[in-house]
Parts: sequence; structure tokens; C-alpha cells
Amino acid sequence: MAHTPSAVSETRSAREVFTAISGLVVGMFVAVLSGTVVSTSMPVIIADLGGTQSQYTWVITASLLATAVSTPIWGKLADLVDRKVLVQISLILFTVGTVIAGFSTDTNMLIAVRVVQGIGVGGLMSLVMIAVALIISPRERGKYMGVVGGIMALGTIGGPLLGGLLTDVWGWRSNFFVGVPFAILALVLLQFTLHLPKPQRDSKVSIDYFGIVLLAVGVSTLLIWVSMGGNQFDWDSSTSIMLAVTAGVAIAAFITVEFFVKEPIVPMSLFRNRTFTLSVVASIAIGVSMFATSVFLAQYFQLARGATPTESGLMTIPMIIGQMGASIIIGQLVSRFGKWKGWMLTGSVLATVGVSLMSTLRYDTPFPLVAVYMFVLGAGLGMVMQNLTLIVQNDTAPQQLGAASSNVNFFRTIAGTIGVTVMGSLLSTSVGTYVTDGLAGFTPTSQEEVDALKHLASGDVPKVGQLPDTIRSIVESAYGHGIADAFIVAIPLAVIAIVAIAFIKNKPLSTKNAAEQMLEQAEESVIEVSEAEVGASLSTGAIRIDGGESATPKTGSVGVLEREDRDQER
Repeated sequence: MAHTPSAVSETRSAREVFTAISGLVVGMFVAVLSGTVVSTSMPVIIADLGGTQSQYTWVITASLLATAVSTPIWGKLADLVDRKVLVQISLILFTVGTVIAGFSTDTNMLIAVRVVQGIGVGGLMSLVMIAVALIISPRERGKYMGVVGGIMALGTIGGPLLGGLLTDVWGWRSNFFVGVPFAILALVLLQFTLHLPKPQRDSKVSIDYFGIVLLAVGVSTLLIWVSMGGNQFDWDSSTSIMLAVTAGVAIAAFITVEFFVKEPIVPMSLFRNRTFTLSVVASIAIGVSMFATSVFLAQYFQLARGATPTESGLMTIPMIIGQMGASIIIGQLVSRFGKWKGWMLTGSVLATVGVSLMSTLRYDTPFPLVAVYMFVLGAGLGMVMQNLTLIVQNDTAPQQLGAASSNVNFFRTIAGTIGVTVMGSLLSTSVGTYVTDGLAGFTPTSQEEVDALKHLASGDVPKVGQLPDTIRSIVESAYGHGIADAFIVAIPLAVIAIVAIAFIKNKPLSTKNAAEQMLEQAEESVIEVSEAEVGASLSTGAIRIDGGESATPKTGSVGVLEREDRDQER
């Protein structure tokens, strides 16, 4: 039964479906937990390794970059080869990268290992959604993914709290090892519970290696140019021009290649689909808010409010409650009533309001207000993010399911990475300006204050709790104001998301999963071929047999009757 696509959704109970996707859920839980468990500890990690604000941003950016580049590649491979094996490989890569990160001796090593980790995340994030689409129909998917989203939110809630506790008790390195038992469990569950139909191929698998290289070069160069421009080199310098030209040429060449290769990583035909194109626009716009929140909230609470890693994790709970609640509740409502557009519009409006409120933060903003801001933003993101992938899968041919699903995530990650990089650069500049203005006329009166000023002048991320009180308040105010300024970048993008979602076609959700759709298309193709053969035989003269009957029309008539029976059943 597990290998019979047409029986997947009709014969499986809810318990059997959750059993089938249990390994996927645990795999996603590992990815989320391993990401969030270090989020509250990152300021401590960077300070302990002697990293700068720019390196802080690159620790995040390196993982996002690898995720972005690898996501469409994983998705395309899912249309070509065994998806179960791909999920297992991505989980192994992710786990290995995470463990090695725990032994980092400096920031550069941590950045390098985060690339390996990001490649694994790219596979998990795209392949899990593809596998779920093969098992569950779009109409029912909202219900299951709402619950899955709740489990993921549990990892998101527990991660910062667990990470803060581990950092305060055993040190930050323990954060990277806590997910290993879950990863092993996920691999075992995947082996024994996940059964997916293999891609049907009429020809030899063709992989677009040239496109992979061009995509990696173009995206990487673009992000390096955006992140280092104005800091490591001037915008009008020869280095800046060289990076910009290289990125532009590589991306243009990649787009050109995708029109001609047999199996493109990003099929350009997808952009003829209005739902896909507008979903990509919305995903790009709202992805910046999602990534920025995860990156900068920990810095806000620890550097602007002087919280410990554990306290920082506790403070993010309102954000996660909003996201978890919206994901579960709206997922159930979408499955029950089959309506999605109103919820997505509401979510995009809430996300816009949320980032607007976040741009008003200061180091002394009352925490109840900060909690409300986070809850509103979290609820908006919870309503939109999962449903963007859902509606794309609902309006895409099953043969392109992997490419379509992964490319929505790809453009979201690219936008999030660029957005976080730009916002991180803006934050670094703003904090420097605000600290300089705050210290204008300040005269140190002790050796402790002199040492603190030297440390701030180095550009390294400060350990706020160790600063003298006279300097600490100035630094906290600078980070509070600087982080708020960074969120201003996300406001116009969130407005674009509202517009894009408003123009997406309100197509009803299908009640058939991708495996059933592929089986149905295969049956219809056989019928059409049979009818064509019957027509050809009749036009050239049918072969007569005993009794004056024609053998070929008889066969054709059976095919036509079978097709009529199916049409009546529908």
C-alpha cells in the first residue's frame, strides 16, 4: 500500500499519515532546534571567539547563503532521483556540520562550517515539503502542516530557552551537540516509516551542473558585494565594481542557460504561472521580516536590554506563541473550509504592522509593549509563510512539484539573506554613530572605563554586562536605536507582500495529492494513445476477423468506456 500512489490519502487514517511523516517532522525539528538553540547564545559565541559585528552577521549569512544556493538544487534533484535518499543525505550533512561547529576555534572556522550546515538545511526545508505534498492533498495539508508547524514552533520556543540554559551552565559549545540524538532518531524513523513514489523517468537523469556553478557564483558574489560594500571597500571602488559585474554576468548567464538545458534548476516556464510568480514576490518581501526577526531579536535583548542568554530566550516567547498559534489555528481552518486568501491577506497586514512597531523599539521600551509587537509580527508570519508554499503546490503540475516548492523557499532565503546583510550593515553603522555621539565629551575616570573604550573602538561585539555603568547605558541605547532603524528596511517590503498576495488567483485547494495526480495523468495519457491508435486504424482500414468484427475498434471502445466511467465517477 505504501508504494501505491492512488491509495495514499484514501486508505490512510490520520494516525497512519502522521506515522508516515514522523521522520520528516523530527528532521525538521532537528533543523529548527539546532538553529534556534544558538540564536540566544550567538552574542556570547561571537564575543568569546573575538568576532566583530560584521562577522556576527556573516555567521548567520553563511548558513543562509548555503541554504539559498542549495535549495533549488535539492528541489530539482527531488524531481529526478529517490527523494527518501535525498532527505537522509541532507540530514546527515546538517548533523555533521552542526557537530563540527561545536569545536570551532575562531569565527572564520565557525562561518565555514555553517556553510555545510546550511546545505543540509536547504535539503530539509525543501524536501520535507515536497514529501508531504506527495502524501497529503492540498485541502488536507493545511490541517497536518498546522500541527507540524506547532511542533516546529515547540522547537523554536524550546531552542532559545534550552540554548540559554546550556550556555549559562555548560558553555555555548554544548548548544551544537544537543540535536544529535534527535538527528539519529530522525534517520531511523525515515528509514522505516517514509515510503515515497519514485520519480517516473523515461530517459536518463540529466543534471544541470553548469547552472549549479553559475548560480553559486552569482548569488555568492552578490551577497559578498552587498554585505561588504561601504565597509570593507567603498561602493565606487574597483573591488566593488568587479564584484557587481561578476554577480550580474553570472546571474544573467544562469538565466540564459536555464532556457536551454534539458533539466533546468529553476525552470523559467514556472514564471508563466501567475500564482508561482506572485508567491515568489510575496515570499521575497516577507522573508526579510522573518529572517531579520530571528537574527536581531537576540541582539536586542542581550545588547540593548542587558539580558542573559536564558532571559533572552524567555523574552522571545510572545513572538513564537503568535507564530505557533496562527500556524496551527489557521492551518485547521484552511483544511476545514478550503479558504486561504483571506487569512493570507490578514497575515500580510499583521506582518506589516508588526515590523512597523519593531522599528519604534528603544532600549527602555516597556517589555509588555515589546511583547505585543512580537506577537503581532509572529501571528502575521504564521498565517503567511506555510500557505505560500501550499498554494504554489496546489497550482503546479506534479512533475514540477520539487522545482516549484524549492524555488519559493529559494527566493525567500535569498531575499532574507540579502535583507539581513543589508540590515546588519545598517545596524553596524548606526550603532557606531550612536555610540560616538553618546560618548562625545565623555572623559574616562578609571582604568576600567579606558579598557572598555578600547574594546568598543576595536569594533568587536561588546559583553554588555561587563561594561562600566557609565558606558553601558550609552551602548544599550545605541543598540536599541540601531536595531529599530534596521527594521525600517522591512516595512516597504512587507507592503509589497500585501499587494502580491491580493493579486494571487483564489484557486480552490485540490483534494488529490501529487502522487494521485501523477497516476491520473499517466492513465489519461494511455487512454489518449489508445484512442489515437484506434483513429489511425479506422482511417487506414480495420483488420477483419471471424464474425465480421474488427479487432482494433473493439479495443478502442473499451478504452473509451473506461474513460466515460471515470468521468461519471468524478
